[in-house]
Amino acid sequence: MTTLALRDVVVDGQRVSVRAEDGVITDVASGMAAAAGDVEIDGCGGAAIPGLHDHHVHLAAMAAADRSVRVDGDLDGTIRSAHERVRPGAWLRVVGYDEVRDGPLDRYRLDALAPGRRVRVQHRSGAMWVLSSAALEAIAPPPEAAHDGRLFRMDEWLRERIEAADTEGPPDVAAVARRLASYGITGVTDATPSTSLSAVSLLEQARPTLRVVATGGPPLAAAAFPAGIERGPVKIVIGDDALPGLDEVVDGMRVAHGADRTIAVHCVTRAALALAVAAWRTAGSLPGDRVEHASVAPPDLIDEMAGLGLTVVTQPGFVAARGDAYLAEVDPGDRPHLYRCAALRAAGIPVGASSDAPFGPEDPWQAMKAAVDRRTASGAVVGEGERMPPADALAMFLSPPDHPGGPPRRIQPGSPCDVVVLDCPLEQALTDLDAEHVRLTISAGEVTYARQAVR
Repeated sequence: MTTLALRDVVVDGQRVSVRAEDGVITDVASGMAAAAGDVEIDGCGGAAIPGLHDHHVHLAAMAAADRSVRVDGDLDGTIRSAHERVRPGAWLRVVGYDEVRDGPLDRYRLDALAPGRRVRVQHRSGAMWVLSSAALEAIAPPPEAAHDGRLFRMDEWLRERIEAADTEGPPDVAAVARRLASYGITGVTDATPSTSLSAVSLLEQARPTLRVVATGGPPLAAAAFPAGIERGPVKIVIGDDALPGLDEVVDGMRVAHGADRTIAVHCVTRAALALAVAAWRTAGSLPGDRVEHASVAPPDLIDEMAGLGLTVVTQPGFVAARGDAYLAEVDPGDRPHLYRCAALRAAGIPVGASSDAPFGPEDPWQAMKAAVDRRTASGAVVGEGERMPPADALAMFLSPPDHPGGPPRRIQPGSPCDVVVLDCPLEQALTDLDAEHVRLTISAGEVTYARQAVR
């Protein structure tokens, strides 16, 4: 039996020590005596809070993005440069394409930028890939999807066909998990709508650094996940590129509910949210059913979601990362309703926070700051009425994995030993909302990140 003794930390305003056995907290008290065999860690008087849970990420996509070329303002220059330095015959994977900034993209433009190269470029949203002619020849996509090289919602299909030719091996999900631990994250919900268990199995690399809850799509609704991967809600995507029919969405909901699982529905437009709400009215809702993103949530649909008892998992970090683009591109009537938090909570809707990494900023403290000040990169404000107190912004990352937006988890006996030790009082951390204050992360009783050697 492994016993951890975390000495001299501040929990709920009290200076205490925390003891855990086999990953579960057994005691939180002042003046605890050391026991023989304890693994002792000095908290140096810093505040201790429960580990953060990111309620919507894509771990394998994050790992793949780590070894991709990222567009940084010059698509043509980025691809030309990468084509020249990457070895002949290798695939070139590019992420971060933005059609507003970079202009239209198709196979022919890629062919001109990287002649003969197998290139695939991912749209910043993750919803679309654009492939060069050489890449299309290598994977032989369906004819209707190949005429211009633009493939929508085909991530898993692409991965399975490219994987055999990829000499770099599977993406390093373990490295992503270690990086997330440095932010104080001890758990994630992977919201990828996977249709194969092999895709879910990639997430095992994140264990034991992170607690991993996975969604998967309707084809996996009744599947048994690999050991150590918890089953979360079934992910249903209402794509903004082509809305599905109502019956299709209802059928997916009924499959999930029939397997005794809740639902997480991807909605990034007003139309998608309206369709999802209509489908829930037909299929019925269960406690724990949730809307992912709710990027545009007008008052009438907020009322509908509240009436259905739904939860929202949203990404305030997008306000900071893409707010200026939203102010330029989004219909003026929708701008007040972007990535709402305060209005949803006021309507009685539980709101969990997340990053949507790699498509949004992965640092949860940046998302908290965006929820508090609602400022874009240029300093403009998006949705001033949606601002939240810092403690509420933090609480959205402290809610339980199976109850986003619910009461924050606490450091108390009987709870998992998922703990973040800060280098300052909690009040200072809430003022700064900066990941630099994370000194130590403990997941299931094991140290997963230490800014300095623990003592």
